[in-house]
Amino acid sequence: MMTADLALALLINRTSAFYDANPPVYMTYTEHTRVTAPTLGRAQSIDRSIAVRAADNFAVMQDLPNGEQRTGQAFPIVAYFDPLSNFNFGYFANLKRVDITIQRGRPYVFPIPEPDPSVNVVVPYSSYWAATYAPDSTDAALHLLIEPTPRVQHGLYPAEVLEDPSTQLPAHIEMRAVEGDEAFSLDYKVIDGHWVIVHGSFSATEHAAFLTFKVVADITFSDIAFPSEPPDPRLAGTSAPSPTP
Repeated sequence: MMTADLALALLINRTSAFYDANPPVYMTYTEHTRVTAPTLGRAQSIDRSIAVRAADNFAVMQDLPNGEQRTGQAFPIVAYFDPLSNFNFGYFANLKRVDITIQRGRPYVFPIPEPDPSVNVVVPYSSYWAATYAPDSTDAALHLLIEPTPRVQHGLYPAEVLEDPSTQLPAHIEMRAVEGDEAFSLDYKVIDGHWVIVHGSFSATEHAAFLTFKVVADITFSDIAFPSEPPDPRLAGTSAPSPTP
Protein backbone atom coordinates (compact mmCIF):
# COMPACT_ATOMS: atom_id res chain seq x y z
CA MET A 1 0.00 0.00 0.00
CA MET A 2 1.29 3.50 -0.83
CA THR A 3 1.97 5.96 1.97
CA ALA A 4 -1.01 7.90 3.31
CA ASP A 5 0.60 11.20 2.28
CA LEU A 6 0.80 10.06 -1.34
CA ALA A 7 -2.73 8.64 -1.25
CA LEU A 8 -4.05 11.99 0.01
CA ALA A 9 -2.12 13.96 -2.64
CA LEU A 10 -3.43 11.73 -5.44
CA LEU A 11 -7.00 11.97 -4.13
CA ILE A 12 -6.78 15.76 -3.95
CA ASN A 13 -5.35 15.94 -7.49
CA ARG A 14 -8.10 13.64 -8.78
CA THR A 15 -10.77 15.75 -7.05
CA SER A 16 -9.31 19.03 -8.31
CA ALA A 17 -9.20 17.78 -11.90
CA PHE A 18 -12.81 16.55 -11.79
CA TYR A 19 -14.06 19.72 -10.03
CA ASP A 20 -12.39 21.99 -12.60
CA ALA A 21 -13.50 19.92 -15.59
CA ASN A 22 -17.18 19.51 -14.65
CA PRO A 23 -18.57 22.76 -13.24
CA PRO A 24 -22.32 23.35 -13.53
CA VAL A 25 -23.42 26.65 -15.01
CA TYR A 26 -26.59 26.88 -12.90
CA MET A 27 -27.97 24.85 -10.01
CA THR A 28 -31.38 24.68 -8.41
CA TYR A 29 -32.17 22.85 -5.19
CA THR A 30 -34.05 23.01 -1.91
CA GLU A 31 -32.10 23.41 1.31
CA HIS A 32 -33.39 22.36 4.73
CA THR A 33 -31.40 23.82 7.64
CA ARG A 34 -31.92 22.87 11.28
CA VAL A 35 -30.14 25.14 13.76
CA THR A 36 -29.83 23.92 17.36
CA ALA A 37 -28.27 25.25 20.55
CA PRO A 38 -28.29 22.08 22.70
CA THR A 39 -27.27 23.71 25.99
CA LEU A 40 -30.06 26.26 25.60
CA GLY A 41 -32.60 23.61 24.59
CA ARG A 42 -33.66 25.60 21.53
CA ALA A 43 -33.94 24.92 17.79
CA GLN A 44 -35.03 26.64 14.59
CA SER A 45 -35.68 25.43 11.03
CA ILE A 46 -34.90 27.40 7.86
CA ASP A 47 -36.07 26.12 4.47
CA ARG A 48 -35.37 27.83 1.14
CA SER A 49 -35.42 27.14 -2.57
CA ILE A 50 -32.14 28.13 -4.22
CA ALA A 51 -31.28 29.04 -7.79
CA VAL A 52 -27.57 29.84 -8.13
CA ARG A 53 -25.06 30.75 -10.82
CA ALA A 54 -22.20 28.44 -9.86
CA ALA A 55 -19.29 30.46 -11.25
CA ASP A 56 -19.64 33.38 -8.82
CA ASN A 57 -22.07 31.92 -6.24
CA PHE A 58 -24.78 34.50 -6.93
CA ALA A 59 -28.18 33.12 -5.93
CA VAL A 60 -31.87 33.94 -5.88
CA MET A 61 -33.44 32.46 -2.75
CA GLN A 62 -37.06 32.00 -1.68
CA ASP A 63 -38.07 31.33 1.91
CA LEU A 64 -40.45 28.38 1.98
CA PRO A 65 -43.31 27.89 1.71
CA ASN A 66 -44.29 31.47 0.72
CA GLY A 67 -41.86 33.79 2.43
CA GLU A 68 -39.39 36.50 1.55
CA GLN A 69 -37.19 36.44 -1.54
CA ARG A 70 -33.58 37.65 -1.50
CA THR A 71 -30.36 37.56 -3.49
CA GLY A 72 -26.70 37.05 -2.55
CA GLN A 73 -24.43 34.09 -1.77
CA ALA A 74 -26.31 30.79 -1.80
CA PHE A 75 -27.62 30.08 1.70
CA PRO A 76 -26.15 28.68 3.82
CA ILE A 77 -23.37 27.42 1.52
CA VAL A 78 -23.22 26.89 -2.22
CA ALA A 79 -23.59 23.21 -3.09
CA TYR A 80 -20.69 23.40 -5.57
CA PHE A 81 -17.63 23.85 -3.36
CA ASP A 82 -14.31 22.04 -3.00
CA PRO A 83 -12.90 22.37 0.54
CA LEU A 84 -9.67 20.69 -0.61
CA SER A 85 -8.70 24.01 -2.17
CA ASN A 86 -7.52 27.49 -1.34
CA PHE A 87 -10.57 29.28 0.10
CA ASN A 88 -11.65 31.81 2.72
CA PHE A 89 -14.45 30.85 5.10
CA GLY A 90 -16.49 32.64 7.77
CA TYR A 91 -19.21 31.18 10.02
CA PHE A 92 -21.63 32.61 12.54
CA ALA A 93 -24.90 31.11 13.72
CA ASN A 94 -27.60 31.71 16.28
CA LEU A 95 -31.25 30.70 16.40
CA LYS A 96 -32.30 33.68 14.28
CA ARG A 97 -29.78 33.46 11.46
CA VAL A 98 -26.88 31.55 9.93
CA ASP A 99 -24.09 33.48 8.21
CA ILE A 100 -21.63 31.43 6.16
CA THR A 101 -19.39 33.31 3.75
CA ILE A 102 -17.10 31.61 1.25
CA GLN A 103 -14.58 32.97 -1.19
CA ARG A 104 -13.63 30.00 -3.35
CA GLY A 105 -10.07 29.83 -4.63
CA ARG A 106 -8.10 27.56 -6.90
CA PRO A 107 -8.07 23.81 -6.18
CA TYR A 108 -4.79 22.41 -4.96
CA VAL A 109 -2.65 20.33 -7.31
CA PHE A 110 0.31 18.49 -5.78
CA PRO A 111 3.28 17.77 -8.05
CA ILE A 112 3.81 14.00 -8.27
CA PRO A 113 7.11 12.72 -9.77
CA GLU A 114 6.87 10.58 -12.87
CA PRO A 115 7.89 6.92 -12.38
CA ASP A 116 11.65 6.48 -12.61
CA PRO A 117 13.03 2.92 -13.02
CA SER A 118 16.30 4.03 -11.42
CA VAL A 119 14.54 5.04 -8.18
CA ASN A 120 13.62 2.35 -5.67
CA VAL A 121 11.43 4.40 -3.30
CA VAL A 122 9.72 7.79 -3.46
CA VAL A 123 8.58 9.13 -0.09
CA PRO A 124 6.23 12.11 -0.46
CA TYR A 125 5.31 14.28 2.48
CA SER A 126 3.30 17.42 3.21
CA SER A 127 4.72 20.29 5.23
CA TYR A 128 1.25 21.17 6.50
CA TRP A 129 -0.85 18.00 6.79
CA ALA A 130 0.17 14.69 8.35
CA ALA A 131 -2.05 11.93 6.94
CA THR A 132 -2.60 8.41 8.29
CA TYR A 133 -4.91 5.58 7.24
CA ALA A 134 -8.02 4.96 9.32
CA PRO A 135 -8.40 1.34 10.49
CA ASP A 136 -11.16 0.66 7.92
CA SER A 137 -9.29 2.18 4.95
CA THR A 138 -8.81 -0.01 1.89
CA ASP A 139 -7.25 0.41 -1.56
CA ALA A 140 -10.78 0.55 -3.02
CA ALA A 141 -12.16 3.07 -0.49
CA LEU A 142 -9.60 5.32 1.15
CA HIS A 143 -10.33 6.62 4.64
CA LEU A 144 -7.72 9.16 5.71
CA LEU A 145 -7.23 10.91 9.05
CA ILE A 146 -5.21 14.12 8.99
CA GLU A 147 -3.54 16.30 11.60
CA PRO A 148 -1.99 19.73 11.04
CA THR A 149 1.78 19.95 11.39
CA PRO A 150 3.40 22.55 13.70
CA ARG A 151 3.77 24.81 10.65
CA VAL A 152 0.00 25.37 10.62
CA GLN A 153 -0.87 28.05 13.16
CA HIS A 154 -4.43 28.99 12.21
CA GLY A 155 -7.25 28.35 9.75
CA LEU A 156 -9.05 25.17 8.75
CA TYR A 157 -7.56 21.83 7.77
CA PRO A 158 -9.09 18.59 6.36
CA ALA A 159 -9.25 16.32 9.42
CA GLU A 160 -10.95 13.38 7.70
CA VAL A 161 -11.54 12.34 4.09
CA LEU A 162 -13.53 9.28 3.01
CA GLU A 163 -13.46 8.18 -0.64
CA ASP A 164 -16.41 6.91 -2.65
CA PRO A 165 -15.12 3.71 -4.30
CA SER A 166 -17.48 4.10 -7.27
CA THR A 167 -16.24 7.58 -8.25
CA GLN A 168 -12.81 7.72 -6.56
CA LEU A 169 -13.80 11.17 -5.30
CA PRO A 170 -14.41 12.20 -1.69
CA ALA A 171 -17.78 11.16 -0.28
CA HIS A 172 -17.16 12.84 3.08
CA ILE A 173 -14.81 15.64 4.14
CA GLU A 174 -14.48 17.02 7.67
CA MET A 175 -12.76 20.36 8.20
CA ARG A 176 -11.61 21.58 11.62
CA ALA A 177 -10.09 24.78 12.95
CA VAL A 178 -6.52 24.66 14.20
CA GLU A 179 -7.55 27.03 17.00
CA GLY A 180 -10.99 26.81 18.61
CA ASP A 181 -13.78 24.30 18.03
CA GLU A 182 -15.13 25.54 14.70
CA ALA A 183 -15.76 22.61 12.37
CA PHE A 184 -17.80 21.56 9.39
CA SER A 185 -18.36 18.33 7.50
CA LEU A 186 -19.69 17.85 3.97
CA ASP A 187 -21.15 14.79 2.24
CA TYR A 188 -20.91 14.53 -1.55
CA LYS A 189 -22.44 12.68 -4.46
CA VAL A 190 -21.88 12.82 -8.21
CA ILE A 191 -25.19 13.87 -9.76
CA ASP A 192 -25.51 14.27 -13.55
CA GLY A 193 -21.73 14.40 -13.83
CA HIS A 194 -21.20 17.05 -11.13
CA TRP A 195 -19.54 16.51 -7.72
CA VAL A 196 -21.88 18.33 -5.33
CA ILE A 197 -22.75 18.62 -1.66
CA VAL A 198 -25.87 16.78 -0.52
CA HIS A 199 -25.51 17.26 3.24
CA GLY A 200 -23.47 19.41 5.61
CA SER A 201 -23.01 20.13 9.29
CA PHE A 202 -21.45 23.27 10.81
CA SER A 203 -20.67 23.89 14.49
CA ALA A 204 -18.89 26.47 16.63
CA THR A 205 -19.07 28.02 20.07
CA GLU A 206 -20.73 31.43 20.00
CA HIS A 207 -20.78 34.25 22.55
CA ALA A 208 -23.73 36.58 23.15
CA ALA A 209 -23.98 38.96 26.10
CA PHE A 210 -23.14 36.80 29.12
CA LEU A 211 -23.85 33.50 27.37
CA THR A 212 -21.45 31.04 25.77
CA PHE A 213 -23.11 28.25 23.82
CA LYS A 214 -22.46 25.89 20.95
CA VAL A 215 -24.57 26.23 17.81
CA VAL A 216 -24.94 23.42 15.28
CA ALA A 217 -26.42 23.91 11.81
CA ASP A 218 -27.38 20.74 9.91
CA ILE A 219 -28.16 21.20 6.21
CA THR A 220 -29.66 18.85 3.64
CA PHE A 221 -29.85 19.65 -0.09
CA SER A 222 -32.58 17.96 -2.15
CA ASP A 223 -34.13 18.16 -5.63
CA ILE A 224 -30.75 19.13 -7.12
CA ALA A 225 -30.89 20.01 -10.82
CA PHE A 226 -28.62 21.71 -13.35
CA PRO A 227 -30.54 23.93 -15.79
CA SER A 228 -28.74 24.87 -18.99
CA GLU A 229 -30.47 28.29 -19.05
CA PRO A 230 -30.80 30.84 -16.22
CA PRO A 231 -33.60 29.62 -13.93
CA ASP A 232 -34.18 33.27 -12.98
CA PRO A 233 -33.50 36.35 -15.20
CA ARG A 234 -31.35 37.85 -12.42
CA LEU A 235 -28.86 35.01 -12.88
CA ALA A 236 -28.16 35.90 -16.51
CA GLY A 237 -24.78 37.50 -17.20
CA THR A 238 -21.37 36.90 -15.68
CA SER A 239 -21.00 39.26 -12.72
CA ALA A 240 -23.01 39.32 -9.52
CA PRO A 241 -25.39 42.22 -8.91
CA SER A 242 -25.53 43.75 -5.43
CA PRO A 243 -27.12 41.37 -2.90
CA THR A 244 -30.39 42.14 -1.14
CA PRO A 245 -30.71 41.42 2.60
